[in-house]
Amino acid sequence: MPEIWLNYGATDVVLDIKAENLDQKIELDAPVLDTSQISERLDTIDLSKPLTLVVLNHTLAIQKTLSIIFEKCTQKSIPRPKVFADKQIMNLVRANLPPESQVLAFDGIESVDSSLMFVGEMEFDGLFGFDTVATKLLRRFGKDQMLSAYEKRQGNLPNPGKEIESIQVAKSFANTFEISAIELVANQKGIADLSIGHPSNTMSICKTLNTFTKSIEKHRTLLISTGKDASNDTLGRSLNSLWNSYTAIRDDGMAVLLGECRAGIGSEAIRQYIEGRMSVERLQKPAKYVDGMEYLLYLSEIQKKMQIGLVSVLPEFYIKKLNMIPFDGIKETLEYVLKHQGARQKVSIVLDGARILLGPN
Repeated sequence: MPEIWLNYGATDVVLDIKAENLDQKIELDAPVLDTSQISERLDTIDLSKPLTLVVLNHTLAIQKTLSIIFEKCTQKSIPRPKVFADKQIMNLVRANLPPESQVLAFDGIESVDSSLMFVGEMEFDGLFGFDTVATKLLRRFGKDQMLSAYEKRQGNLPNPGKEIESIQVAKSFANTFEISAIELVANQKGIADLSIGHPSNTMSICKTLNTFTKSIEKHRTLLISTGKDASNDTLGRSLNSLWNSYTAIRDDGMAVLLGECRAGIGSEAIRQYIEGRMSVERLQKPAKYVDGMEYLLYLSEIQKKMQIGLVSVLPEFYIKKLNMIPFDGIKETLEYVLKHQGARQKVSIVLDGARILLGPN
């Protein structure tokens, strides 16, 4: 019996599946940079000048990058940069830095100066095509411009990995600030590429992320792990892995998403829908953008063709309100699939759903 480990929150969980029920383990064999190559790229940062690092999401790739920067400072006997992070990831960031390191809460960009360097790992995104430092900044601090980005979407289905006009809104927003960024592209093996510069320029390494694509036959059932904690801490982030995979699922098929969602829904629009304050019809041409509107729009459209299940800690009431099937664990998921699709049904497993883009042959 094959034993497959899948990311679920801060831990990995095991899927015990009979060989006759396992169709395909879908993963990438993409090259990554070694530590010396990463270090050489980071040498372009002038560490002798005041520097404030703002960590936008916590991943192993970002952790490694920060460690190399701090090591360089120690070797050169110069002060380490200040580090800021969102409150929910402060402890994670601090835990992987030297013991005396201080990590402060990052609240906003009201007093921006050129010493601010944002650190983020790029992923695919249904609305913008790519989730970059610039799009992260727009989503968080440019809410009044998000309606324009939403209106520039291509149709009512997600378009990860495509050049969407929406991303120009993020680029223009980032251009209003004199800041810099370290943009990373990574997979489960390590860092594949990185770029240092203004956030409107570092997004150019999306071409590397676009090599993380795989054409496969359409499957009846996909079990999708996001691949890392930072990509499944909310329902909104977890759904990005579904956007990356749904075109590889047959009509009337089933996608089951592993997303712990310990930080909750992560979308005001989905919350309002669950509470009966948002309709799907309102999503077509809204007068005002509500955070995460596109998640609800894409979900409702995809559900016209397939079933979606979710393994998470979210209340069952929430999941059912979204017309999704709630599961307590992956063992229960497998039992459901075999019961409803037949004892000989084969299931394919996506190991790194946030960073692999699937498409049908």
